Amino acid sequence: MAHIQPLENDQVDDELRQMFEHYERTRGFCPNSVKTMARRPNISKAFGRLNQAILYEGTVAEELKMLVALATSVASGCEYCQSHMANLSSIYKAPDEKISALWEFESSDLFNDGERAAIRLALKAGMLPNDASDEDFTDLKRYFDEAEIVEIVATIALFGYLNRWNDTMATQLEEYPTQVAERAIGEQGWSAGKHK
Repeated sequence: MAHIQPLENDQVDDELRQMFEHYERTRGFCPNSVKTMARRPNISKAFGRLNQAILYEGTVAEELKMLVALATSVASGCEYCQSHMANLSSIYKAPDEKISALWEFESSDLFNDGERAAIRLALKAGMLPNDASDEDFTDLKRYFDEAEIVEIVATIALFGYLNRWNDTMATQLEEYPTQVAERAIGEQGWSAGKHK
């Protein structure tokens, strides 16, 4: 059970209501994490702007950023974020087979070498202690320019925040991303855990 209950649309100001409605249109629901942050409106609003700048702007493919966020969440063990990122990976055109194959990204034909380099860094950087190395960045530079590497690391860092937020708050997992996660990553031992 969540430690802090999320707010509803009628409990927030117009700017947050518009943000909640945007999530509802694009994902089919508004994440409880954002609705809980709304208890301090400026945190929720700042998060929304940061999330937009990191995940939806730049030149790194959105599909890859979603898979990087999923890998970061796998490394940290945050089941809430794993389910959300399986859902967003699907929304941003990653086939279920590719989402399910994330655990075999090094050998799966579904991933190219650039994706492997980014996912490898996400797994290493999502762990504590951080295991990212000079070699990881040398590999990334073969496929991405410096601005794109900043996008990839920003995605990892954003999910460092979200993984800690949702696991600490025991944010209640919404029904739709639960269904997507069960379908796409359930075979890998995923469960809603404390986010039920």
